[in-house]
Amino acid sequence: MALIERNTAEVLGVEELPPLMDAGVQIRHYIGFEISGKAHLGTGIVSMAKVRDLTAAGIRCSVLLADWHTWINDKLGGDRGLIRRIATGYFTEALRASLLCLNADPAAVDFVLASDLYRDDDTYWASVIEVSKNTTLARMQRSISILGRQEGESIDFAKLIYPAMQAADIFTLGAHIAHAGIDQRKAHVIARDVALQMRVHAVRGADGAPIKPVALHHPLLLGLRRPPVWPVPAESARDVFSSMKMSKSDPGSAVFVHDTPDQITDKVRRAFCPPGEVTFNPVLDWIDKLVFRIAGGPLVVERTPANGGRIVFDTQADVVGAYLDGSLHSMDAKAGLAARLIDLLEPARAHFARPEMRAMLDEIEAATSAS
Repeated sequence: MALIERNTAEVLGVEELPPLMDAGVQIRHYIGFEISGKAHLGTGIVSMAKVRDLTAAGIRCSVLLADWHTWINDKLGGDRGLIRRIATGYFTEALRASLLCLNADPAAVDFVLASDLYRDDDTYWASVIEVSKNTTLARMQRSISILGRQEGESIDFAKLIYPAMQAADIFTLGAHIAHAGIDQRKAHVIARDVALQMRVHAVRGADGAPIKPVALHHPLLLGLRRPPVWPVPAESARDVFSSMKMSKSDPGSAVFVHDTPDQITDKVRRAFCPPGEVTFNPVLDWIDKLVFRIAGGPLVVERTPANGGRIVFDTQADVVGAYLDGSLHSMDAKAGLAARLIDLLEPARAHFARPEMRAMLDEIEAATSAS
């Protein structure tokens, strides 16, 4: 349970897991991804670090390569053949490479293409209808934020089917744990709310009765860009924080798992890092979530003797204290973070240096630059 809960933003229904474990049930997990671009640190490292924890806890983990959802959400030009090829090629390999960065075994994770799941299970679409029959249109409209859309935005009708499909994925895979970033919360709450009414597919407990899937949400990484409003008004803090999340569509806001050392250094050097600010500071956010919580500290900052010499931080609290009192300069914090990321991501760079993997990376880069 400590492995399951660590480094999460929230776990809805966490108390429902120990009885399943005590009964000897093989706990199954699912996380789904749109195939919309290159894998950044949020997708690759934060998501897969949680998968690493879950596999270590004896849970069977599955990654759903959501090609239908990608098509619905107008990504990669809606080219279904390209979407499937990148899903089973580049995207799968990017997540496997991320697991290697985390000293986890990629072979312990199942990668499932949504098209294959839907083709092989002829009751999948019945599950979509069953979820929909137990959910209101108004709720579907409120849930389009899971697509990166705003409520009230003019959208095609297909996008309203997306939340029901996401919930149906959970039931079709028999997942006891539905996992995603906190931005996907609405879809998971729908799944929990309809779970006991599901008949075609249901997540079942030790006695065979339907149960609710546990909704596990990891935190989001801030993007490296300056927030849209600065300074941030207190009443807007939540909205601004959400708008600052790392985005694969804005390469300057993100580090990708296969970036070169020079790319990492340059992106982090340009990052927004205001003096005296902790909450809306992406550099401190990354040091906390990536260095200390996932990679495991310390944070080492190499400085010249004239600038105070080498310093080692063992905790995030030490970093924050030094940053607030001015003994840790923003450029030094950036340098320490960049060096740690370069080391962390070395296995992914090596993975994509292989010719067949490099060809996959070239294909996604061409596809995203074209779109």
